Amino acid sequence: MKKSLLAVALAVTGLVASASAFADKPAIGVAEFKNESAAGWWRGGVGWELSGMLSNELASSGHFRVVERNKLEKVLEEQNLAASGRVRAGTGAKMGQVTGADYLVFGTVTDYEENTASTGGGLSFKGISLGGKKSEAYVRVDVRVVNASTGDIEFSRAIEGRSSGGGIAVGVYRGGFGGNLGHEQNTPAGKAIGAALVEISEYLDCVMVVRGGCEAEYNAKEQKRRAGTKKALKLD
Repeated sequence: MKKSLLAVALAVTGLVASASAFADKPAIGVAEFKNESAAGWWRGGVGWELSGMLSNELASSGHFRVVERNKLEKVLEEQNLAASGRVRAGTGAKMGQVTGADYLVFGTVTDYEENTASTGGGLSFKGISLGGKKSEAYVRVDVRVVNASTGDIEFSRAIEGRSSGGGIAVGVYRGGFGGNLGHEQNTPAGKAIGAALVEISEYLDCVMVVRGGCEAEYNAKEQKRRAGTKKALKLD
């Protein structure tokens, strides 16, 4: 009898500890991504697809409670937040209560570039050339994390994703591509998008959960990005 009571007590303790650990995780919602680039793969519906992909990536880390899209979409539209990336004065507390999110993540694709060049290699069969091309892709996503209770932007960062190589390869993104982006999974664009999503997830994990010095890595990346941008804009 005593063993049975002990087993029950241990089970209850485990459930309480598990519930407490779950409650301690930041509740995060990812808004529809916006596009300000000339990306040819961007079309209707892609913004929410990217939101879902990032949500999956964040959930797979095990460090966040991710709010479902159906709890966000209508509220974001009513508050006109999807485009602004901020909570209007006086609506912050309501946003947190209605959506169940502690934080809202807004992402905007601000730059996309893709280059394809001949490598001089490849194969030739009956006069038809196959392969011999190298493709590279670059995407930049500006990320903002808004406190759903105060309306303050607590974190912001320009995140870059890059890919290179010809032919089919597996990207670093752990999830799957679907919808309008389904045919991009193994393309340079898809790999750059996947790399950016992973980088965003790891950045949020660092600044919102892990902390303890990991921010230095992202500060160094930001300084490098800024230096590269400054150099590219320098006029002789």
